[in-house]
Amino acid sequence: MRYLRLLNLNPTPSMQSPTLLIKLTVCLALCSTTLFSQDLKYPQTRKVDQTDNYFGTEVKDPYRWLEDDRSEETADWVGRQNQVTEDYLSKIPFRKKMKDRLTQLWNFQKQTAPKKAGSNYFFYANDGLQNQFVLKMIRGLNEKPVVVLDPNQWPGGGTTHLNDYSVSRDGKYLAYSLSKAGSDWNEIHVINTETLEPLPDKIEWVKFSGISWRGDGFYYSRYKEPDTADVLKGKNQFHKVYFHKLFTPQQNDRLVIEDKEHPLRNFSAGVTSDEKYLVHYAGESSHSTEVYIKDLANPMAGTRVLCPGFEFQNTVTGNDGPWIFVKTNKGAPHYKLIAINAANPSETRSVIPESEEVLQSVGMAKDYFVALYMKDASSRLKVFSREGKFQYEITLPSYGDINELSVDDEENTIFYSYTSYTLPATIFQFDLKEKKQTTFFKPAIDFKDEDYVTTEVFYPSKDGTKIPMFITCKKGTKMDGNNPVLLFGYGGFNVNKTPEFKIERLVFMENGGIFAAPCLRGGGEYGEAWHQAGTKLNKQNVFDDFIAAAEYLIKEKYTNAQKIAIGGRSNGGLLVGACMTQRPDLFKAALPTVGVMDMLRYHKFTIGWAWKGDYGSSEDEVNFRNLYAYSPLHNIKEGQPYPATMVITGDHDDRVVPAHSFKFIATLQEKYKGPNPQLIRIDLDSGHASVTITGSSKPVDKQIAEFSDVFVFTMYQLGMTVR
Repeated sequence: MRYLRLLNLNPTPSMQSPTLLIKLTVCLALCSTTLFSQDLKYPQTRKVDQTDNYFGTEVKDPYRWLEDDRSEETADWVGRQNQVTEDYLSKIPFRKKMKDRLTQLWNFQKQTAPKKAGSNYFFYANDGLQNQFVLKMIRGLNEKPVVVLDPNQWPGGGTTHLNDYSVSRDGKYLAYSLSKAGSDWNEIHVINTETLEPLPDKIEWVKFSGISWRGDGFYYSRYKEPDTADVLKGKNQFHKVYFHKLFTPQQNDRLVIEDKEHPLRNFSAGVTSDEKYLVHYAGESSHSTEVYIKDLANPMAGTRVLCPGFEFQNTVTGNDGPWIFVKTNKGAPHYKLIAINAANPSETRSVIPESEEVLQSVGMAKDYFVALYMKDASSRLKVFSREGKFQYEITLPSYGDINELSVDDEENTIFYSYTSYTLPATIFQFDLKEKKQTTFFKPAIDFKDEDYVTTEVFYPSKDGTKIPMFITCKKGTKMDGNNPVLLFGYGGFNVNKTPEFKIERLVFMENGGIFAAPCLRGGGEYGEAWHQAGTKLNKQNVFDDFIAAAEYLIKEKYTNAQKIAIGGRSNGGLLVGACMTQRPDLFKAALPTVGVMDMLRYHKFTIGWAWKGDYGSSEDEVNFRNLYAYSPLHNIKEGQPYPATMVITGDHDDRVVPAHSFKFIATLQEKYKGPNPQLIRIDLDSGHASVTITGSSKPVDKQIAEFSDVFVFTMYQLGMTVR
C-alpha cells in the first residue's frame, strides 16, 4: 500500500594539553556568566486576578492574558522578552564562532530514500543551506533528477514547507500539501508530473491528513473553515474525510466520513495500491484507532468494521486480494502482522507473529515482506516470505536508526535511510532476491564520525526498572566527573527515541561535550506496556527515569551536577519543565522547547484534547491531583535554586500554543531570585516546527539561528567555548 498512512496526532573529551588561552577563556566565561546574570532586568509582566476552582482546590492563573498570542499587549511583551535574551546572548564571546561553525557543518548535500510512483522515482534533496528541501523526480534510477517542487522559490522567503505528496496510480498527477510559517494548517495543490504545470485545484483548511489517490481524485481530511479569530484557538472538532475530483472546486468535494456524535474523533482514509479498497481510521486519542474498510469495486457494499474498538493500535500495511494485512498490538504488546478477510473480518490468520523485538513497520515488496524491528531502541531489518516465513536479516551497523524504509509492492528492490548520532542519513539500495546491498547516496560532511563512539548502558530508575541510554562522545574521553553533558529526552506518546542524527549536537560534542539520550518510559521502545508505564497516573515514572539518568552519569564519573544541561521539545519540553522544578539542584542548565507547561489547561487549545490518552485531564479529580502535582507551571516555588533556563517557542505555534512557554517563563522570572538567567527565545512568525524525514519544517536559516543561540547559551553555562 503506497500511500496509506496512519496519522499520529499529534550533544567530553578531556582536553589533551589545553592551552592557557583556552583555560582563561573558560574561566572568564564562568565568571562573566554570574556577573551579567545579576544585572538582568526582566520585563514587568502584568498580573490579573484569575483563580480557578478544581474540586475544591483554588489555583491562581495570573498570566492568563498571555494566552491571547494575537493581542498587541502580548506582542509587546514578546518583543521586550526577546530583547532581554538578545542582550544576554550578544555578550557571550563565542556567539559568532558558534554560528559560523554550525553553518559550516550544515552545508552538505542531503537526500531521502527514493520512492517509486508510477514509472518514476521521487525523493527530497537539499544542496546544503537551502531553507527547504526540494522534491525531485527521476524517470529511472540512473537518470538525471528533475526538480518537481522547490518551496524555496515560493512566496514567503523559504518559510513555506512542503509537508507531503502523493502520486496518482498512473503517475500522471502529483498532489502535495504545504504549510506556512510552521502552522499545522495545510493547503493541497496538484501538478501534472509530465509537464510540471500546476492544476487549478486548491484545497484549504486541511489538518492531520494524508493524500490518497483513486482514479481521477484523492481522499483527504479537514476541519470546517474556522472563524478568523479562532484559527489558533479553535478546538479542532468534527474532523471529516472528503473526496476531491480533479478540475473541480473544493465546494463540490464529496463528504465521505463524518461523525456528528463524536466531535473529538479524527479520521484519515487511504486506498490500497490496487485501488480496490478504501480503508479509514477513527482515532479518539493520539494512539488508539478503529479501522473500517469498504469494497470500492462493489457499489452496493457498505462499510465494514475491520478492527473494532479504540483499545489497540492498528495499521493497514497492504493487501493481497481480499486479504488485508494489519500490524496490530492486539494480543501482542510488541506488535504482530495478521491478515483479515475484507469480506468477512471475523476470519483472520497470523502472518508474522509477535517476537521479543518490537515490530515498527512492515513493507510489502513483490515477493517479500520487509519488517523493521527495534531491539533496545536500535533498528533491525528482517525479510520474510509473503507467507510470513523468516528468510534472513539484513546486516546493519550497530546503534543506528532506519528512519525511512521505501518498499514497492511491484519490486524486489528496497531503499532505506540509515543514521546514527554522528552519521547523517545514508541511503542504501538492497536487492531482496540477490541479497545484494549498494550505497545509493552517502553525504560528505565536515565531521569525522570515526573519532566518536556511542555506547548503550542500562541504569536503574527509582523503582528499579532498567532504562536504556545511549551515550556519545569523542573516543578517549576521560571519565573524571567533570565533562559537560547534554541530557536529552522525550518519554511519551509511544514515540521511539532511537539513534538520530542532529547537526547542531556535533558542535557540542567536538568541543568536549557528551550527548546522552535515555529511552524513557512513555515511549514505545519496548512496546505498549512500556508506553503505558509512562502515561496518566504513571507519568511520574518518566520524570524519575530522566532524573535517574542524571544521577547515573554523576555516579559513573561522566560528569557532575554543575555540568549537566537538560533538553527536550514538545512533550520533552514538559519533561524538562517537570524535572527542573522537581530536582533544580541536579542540573546547571535547562532548555524546555515548545513544551506543554500548563497541565491543567493544555486540552483547551487546538489539538490538545487528543493528548488526554497520555496525560489524562483536569476535568476529573483523580487526574487533576496527578497533573497538579507535576505541572511545571504550577510547581515553580520561590527560594529554589533553578538552573539557568532558556525557554524556546514560536509565537504562532498552533499545536503546543506559546501560552505554555509564556506563562512558565513569566512565573519563573517572578519567583526565582538567584543569579542564573531565566530567559525565553521566541521565534517570530514561527510554529511548532514539526519534524519529518527532511528534518524540521522550520527554514534552515531560522534553525541555524535558533540552535546557535541554544548551544551558545548551553555551552556558556557549562563553562565551554567553541575552539
